[in-house]
Amino acid sequence: MPPIELPLLERDREQAALSAVIGELRSGRPAVVTVTGEPGLGQNDLLRWAAEHAREAGLRVLTAHATPAEHEVRYGVVAQLLAAENRALASRLFLTEEQPGGLPGLNGLLAAARHRPTLLVVRDTQWLDPASLRWLEALVRRLPRSSTALLTSTTGTALARPEWNVGTPLTGLATTIELALPPLTSSGTATAVLEVFEVPGDPAFTEVLAEATRGIPAVVHDVLDRFARAGHRPSADHIGPLRTLTAEVIGDHAARALSDLRDPAAVDALRALAVCGDLLDFPLVCTLAGPHAVSESRLRAALVASGLTTLRDGSPRVQDAVVRARILEEMPAAARAELYACAAALAQRVAADDQGIADLLLPARPIGDPWAVDTLRRGFTSALRVGRRDQAVAYLARALDEPLRPVERARIEFQLASVEMVTAPAAAERRLSGLTRAPGSGLRARATDLCLLGGDTRSARHALAGTIDSPSAAPEPRRGTAGAPHLPGTVHAHDTARPPVPERTGGRDRGGPGENPADAERDELTVLCRVAYFLRHEDAELDVLPVPALPDAVHNPAVAGIWAWEHGVVGLHREEVRRLARSAFVPGAFGRPLLVVPRLLGCRALLLTDDGDEAENHLGALLDEARRERAAISVAHILTVRAELHIRHGRPDAAARDLAAAEAELPLERLHPLFLPYWLALTMITDLQNGHVGRARETAARPLPPLAHESATAAQFLFARGVLARTDDDPQQAREYFRACGRRLLQHGCVNPAVQPWRSLAAEAAHALGDTEEARRLAGEELRLARRWGAPSPLGRAQLSLALIREEDRVENLRTAVATLGEAPARTAYTRAVLELAQARSAGDPRGPALALGAGAAAPPVSGHPLGAPVMPTAQRSCGPAGPPLVQPARSGSRAPERAPAALRGLSAAERETALLAARGMGNRDIASELAVTTRTVELRLSGVYRKLRLRGREELRALVKESEGS
Repeated sequence: MPPIELPLLERDREQAALSAVIGELRSGRPAVVTVTGEPGLGQNDLLRWAAEHAREAGLRVLTAHATPAEHEVRYGVVAQLLAAENRALASRLFLTEEQPGGLPGLNGLLAAARHRPTLLVVRDTQWLDPASLRWLEALVRRLPRSSTALLTSTTGTALARPEWNVGTPLTGLATTIELALPPLTSSGTATAVLEVFEVPGDPAFTEVLAEATRGIPAVVHDVLDRFARAGHRPSADHIGPLRTLTAEVIGDHAARALSDLRDPAAVDALRALAVCGDLLDFPLVCTLAGPHAVSESRLRAALVASGLTTLRDGSPRVQDAVVRARILEEMPAAARAELYACAAALAQRVAADDQGIADLLLPARPIGDPWAVDTLRRGFTSALRVGRRDQAVAYLARALDEPLRPVERARIEFQLASVEMVTAPAAAERRLSGLTRAPGSGLRARATDLCLLGGDTRSARHALAGTIDSPSAAPEPRRGTAGAPHLPGTVHAHDTARPPVPERTGGRDRGGPGENPADAERDELTVLCRVAYFLRHEDAELDVLPVPALPDAVHNPAVAGIWAWEHGVVGLHREEVRRLARSAFVPGAFGRPLLVVPRLLGCRALLLTDDGDEAENHLGALLDEARRERAAISVAHILTVRAELHIRHGRPDAAARDLAAAEAELPLERLHPLFLPYWLALTMITDLQNGHVGRARETAARPLPPLAHESATAAQFLFARGVLARTDDDPQQAREYFRACGRRLLQHGCVNPAVQPWRSLAAEAAHALGDTEEARRLAGEELRLARRWGAPSPLGRAQLSLALIREEDRVENLRTAVATLGEAPARTAYTRAVLELAQARSAGDPRGPALALGAGAAAPPVSGHPLGAPVMPTAQRSCGPAGPPLVQPARSGSRAPERAPAALRGLSAAERETALLAARGMGNRDIASELAVTTRTVELRLSGVYRKLRLRGREELRALVKESEGS
């Protein structure tokens, strides 16, 4: 395939100017034309075109090309110009001694020009030797008296600036023109693609080509030539090969320009500029390059003339990363590392930017000074602040190459592993595994804590082995389990021992084990080992340690958190569980930092005890702490727990925001399989509550990795699938999913209905299928367990479910559920119970219609369960005609009675009066007229009423008022 030839693209203006100069030269008018621009813009191509055009016009054309190799050759360019006319004179120029004031051949050239106009074309005048430069300047001074024109090209700034530039008096009466060539535009690049391939290129392809080549015609030509030879087409599908070829071409151009640079001082300056030119001023770059006899101005000119740099703010800069790499790869590795080290030291002495110094330290040899580690750690923090996790990891990994004390090295490795948990989980597990076995670092418990958040249960289980001196000292297995961080419980139902209660005297814990840091660390590792073991069962392994017993040292916050969660999921000793959960957030002795996993479990325990507001406060503090420490994996898990809290409290919008933020911190593809079912379950429930049923179905169809089925978290996913089946009006499938969820929870010892109300939902599904016996059995069992636990939310939900299933005394049972749920923090279940009761009373039938699973799927769901199972009040599910309105509209002019219903007594007098009028059917304008206030005032009062009573609108307000007045 012959080489591809491209025409002069977007050079019509320059060609017209040169044609005019050639035309005037035929009439005896001299001129000096200089074509400038950075390398590759086509200066020499334009000069070749002009020379050919002049020959065709009958002019005499003399050409020469200055090169770096001949920069020191005396009269090198003059010899090329005169060779065609006087070959003998050209050869003598290199041999004879230069006479003062001598200009060999100049007079003969001017004499010949009187008879035939002459065009002199000199390319790349930045490389002119001094003798040829003086000769050409003398020629320019004589141009007004001859029919001669000088056409030159240059790139950047010449080493010795010629005196024939525009505006200098040297040119006299001769026409002086300077043509600065611009890069190709996008249109010019598209024309080049059309010329090569004879078909237009895709807009995306052309845009990438113009951006990658910066519109430099020489680079565009070479890229398209290689691209066409490789058999590619100018389509968007071939953008990847295009970028690769462009980088190769730019690198090859840089290599050629570097080989032409012969001055050692310029080479050293170029290397220094490639290392730190973006960070240090040019005088400091010259200092780094080393002592040379070349002036700074000459170095600046040489660098710009090389074509490897561009001017920015008056100083040369190596802007292209490919060019920078080509410059530095020519150096030996040791010399390159030394240059970076010297540059970092110089930048540190002049107080340069920390991030820039850290970038210099990455490829540098070990410095050995403390400032290097401090700078790298500050760079780590700055990189995390802007989301550059890979760069942050590189900074801390480089810090480990410096000489460090063992304790400091362990802290850096821990900090590094906390970020690698997201970017490189396998590397993080290796680092943390080493830290869990490193005595004396003080980080064993924190490293184990981080292992659990990353899903590495093996390192967490074996971390305890280092604290046991002999087999006899190993803790005895105990019938009970720990839970997974922020996950459903894993405690056996048989474990009914009352947890120890922390006793405090004078603000300090009294007595008990853990009175020294070693005991405290062993207790922490013990509880974390329990969490790890029951998060993932691996009984087949021979090296698995027995499940350790929970320590009685509940003055240790980590122990208190695990105690609270274990007994919370069993559903025992609610007050003690609440006190233990709160103790998980109280700093212990010795100033040891609080662990994340026990505090997450403490928050989960507070959710079970209906202390959601307190749990939310603790989660907020945990989140602030994790963000200060830049621990992305901790942030993600905390946000996920808070998302479940929002779901329990009927705030699906807030849950969706927290889940999105958690996925931004820890993408699902980086999430450990043990936690994936839980995250997917929360996502499904949130989507269902927000009305995105299609997205929930897509999540449910997502296949789980095998390891995900080994975890207790799989119960959450089964529960969410059951909720989806309920929404899709498939009671048979819903019951199967709820049963499977229950089997998985019971297998892990979780019996408290506050964790998952699978029994009540399975009972409602069985009732819809006509299996009354199973429905009553499951509902009764949930009610018994909820009474044993005693929290209002699970007890009220169990009472409500039983009332919907049993036909006898349904109104009384609903009243009991309303009274119980009125004390619960989550108002969604309370609202549902109120609506069910109002419908049962208005229908005049104490039994109410039978529960129809999913019949009201089109209505907005009401979250009546911990994970937001969308359930409908019976009024919405009924297939029959609508009953009479719950509240009759009030007549205009009627006022609210003096005695307010009991449900409204927590409101102000103005709010009560407005709420009663709204409940009786009056619109906002009528209420405003009745009370002599503005409509905006009515809107604000009603908003306050809905917020205080946790209602969603007028329908719920009407039902609440009617029930309160009738009770």
